[in-house]
Amino acid sequence: MTHAPILQVEDLAKTFTLHTQGGVQLPVFDNVSFTVSPGECVVLSGPSGSGKSTLLRSLFANYLPDAGHIKVRHAGGWVDMVTAEPREILAVRRETMGYVSQFLRVIPRVPTLEIVAEPLLAQGVTRDEAEARARALLARLALPERLWSVPPATFSGGEQQRVNIARSFIRAFPILLLDEPTASLDQANRETVVALIIEAREAGTAIVAICHDAPVRDAIATSLFDVTEFAAAA
Repeated sequence: MTHAPILQVEDLAKTFTLHTQGGVQLPVFDNVSFTVSPGECVVLSGPSGSGKSTLLRSLFANYLPDAGHIKVRHAGGWVDMVTAEPREILAVRRETMGYVSQFLRVIPRVPTLEIVAEPLLAQGVTRDEAEARARALLARLALPERLWSVPPATFSGGEQQRVNIARSFIRAFPILLLDEPTASLDQANRETVVALIIEAREAGTAIVAICHDAPVRDAIATSLFDVTEFAAAA
């Protein structure tokens, strides 16, 4: 069964202007178009500096493209992340599109368990259920129980990444953007995260990922999208 796309990228272009360097223009990509349907995982490919991270951040509206459209199926309609109002973008991020970055935005003095459970609490899930699911995910990701009551500011990079992943996977998003989700992890935790990604994909999540680890990429991808084919001319 083929699903209709939930994410449509059309003729996207991005150039950075270095205002501190006299307005030097750094073209990144041009005419990028692709779609992602529920249950698909599109992995962005290309060497470092080819624009993969810029493209992923553009999908999440962290960067504003110069041209094109990023259409997301949200709340029964379509939202163009390029032209949407800030409140619409926040609504899409809250309900439809999750983002797993390489780094955890550490919240001072908030315990790890609370950070992981918060997305469920925001949806109205009871505290008991939200914390039970948070504990289960943290245990699955092998984060020691002694750390669950501690804010993650002093955790190692790998520990913070596991908190980040647990927070992002505790609820089901229709669309999930993954930026090197296994970069800081050991082999056992990489395998756990790959399993989480495959479970989300098989449950119908549409995924766009950056992944330089070839075995991880091969395990999760349903297709590759080579960003270098859309490099913008200087």
